[in-house]
Amino acid sequence: MSNVSFHELAHLDGAAREALLKRSESDLSVFVEKVKPIIEAVRVEGDAALVRFARELDKASVESGRLKATEEEFDRAFKTVDPEVIEAISFGVENIRLFHEEQKPEAMWLKEIRPGGFAGDRYTPIRSVALYIPRGKGAFPSVTMMTAVPAVVAGVPEISIITPPTADGSVDAATLVAARIAGVDTVYKCGGAQAVAAVAYGTETVRKALKIVGPGSPWVVAAKRVLAGVIDAGLPAGPSEAVILADDTVHGGLAALDLLVEAEHGPDSSAFLVTHSRRVAEEALAALPDHWARMTEQRVAFSKAVLTGRYGGIVLTASAEESIAFVNNYAPEHLEILSTDPFAYLGRITEAAEILMGPHTPVTIANFGLGPNAVLPTSRWARTWGPLSVHDFVKRSSIGYVTADAYPLFARHARTLARYEGFSSHYNAVSEMRDAYLKR
Repeated sequence: MSNVSFHELAHLDGAAREALLKRSESDLSVFVEKVKPIIEAVRVEGDAALVRFARELDKASVESGRLKATEEEFDRAFKTVDPEVIEAISFGVENIRLFHEEQKPEAMWLKEIRPGGFAGDRYTPIRSVALYIPRGKGAFPSVTMMTAVPAVVAGVPEISIITPPTADGSVDAATLVAARIAGVDTVYKCGGAQAVAAVAYGTETVRKALKIVGPGSPWVVAAKRVLAGVIDAGLPAGPSEAVILADDTVHGGLAALDLLVEAEHGPDSSAFLVTHSRRVAEEALAALPDHWARMTEQRVAFSKAVLTGRYGGIVLTASAEESIAFVNNYAPEHLEILSTDPFAYLGRITEAAEILMGPHTPVTIANFGLGPNAVLPTSRWARTWGPLSVHDFVKRSSIGYVTADAYPLFARHARTLARYEGFSSHYNAVSEMRDAYLKR
């Protein structure tokens, strides 16, 4: 398979190495310009624009007044979806809920910093959040599970789902099943940049939200960027990406099997096998044709586009240390450590949103319900962001309380700094002027 992109790191100069770190969403300037008129149309026209764009962009027949999924559609979905699929969704939702319940912070804490001086935090849910569920390259009830469950666990009172409609104007049935099992009953039939605009501004049907979370295409990512001053765009989650870090304790065919998992999402995905073992690299190359022979035609096309292009392939390094350094520079969304001793690597990995350990923990299991959230920062944002969590659906308020006995000590030091920084009102608020009011 000589057409698969193969990079020997030792032979690459600085520019070539830097090029390997780029993602398909690195330059969104073209998309930003294209989404602006879509956003403006939704802001001005509301539902009418959503219906028009559904037909023009999603090739879906959505009627005005039918932009929200009905109870009948939810009920029909449970009759349509295979019981085995419903069972798998229920299994995943339960695991995801258990994980995120452990993650939930206590409602409030207070600590006595000095005698009579108390400080702490209080957590309250965000009032309204929209969950973006992509559908352009498939149906993703798993994304519904990953976004809806932590929002419900956090106690968000207004949760809505926005997702592109199917050709007949309906919502993917398994997505509706996942939404109901997770505890969300508001689903809107709109996707792409127009959906982001709809929840940012609100329309006759779509309720305005304070925040939007969930992965999406460059169109969705660009719309979030344009509307960042209107709606909280959440963590930067774009096209899928993964690094498979493999050592010489595993077979390269296994590494190739897992390399295809995120590569099959779409031609804009990123996927690299990183190894210091030439044997593993060669075995992976040799195994790919057989793996492709067992995949659907569409997914073969997507994964081949990734692995033969700029955003995927095999990286052969000179040592385990060089492999680890590449991973930390790449800062992947998904990292899989394929080794019989994955913990030997874990302590040296500092830049990865998700780290999956050993040959029995493929990305597939994590994506469909091990428990940790599979909505993750992409495009190297793992350097500063973590996975979607309960914390993304709550906001923190600092709490302070000073008793009458403790006030003089705090006031004396505050006066000193207020005078130094030149703030007269700050000074006055803790001066004898306050003392006079407190004695009344």
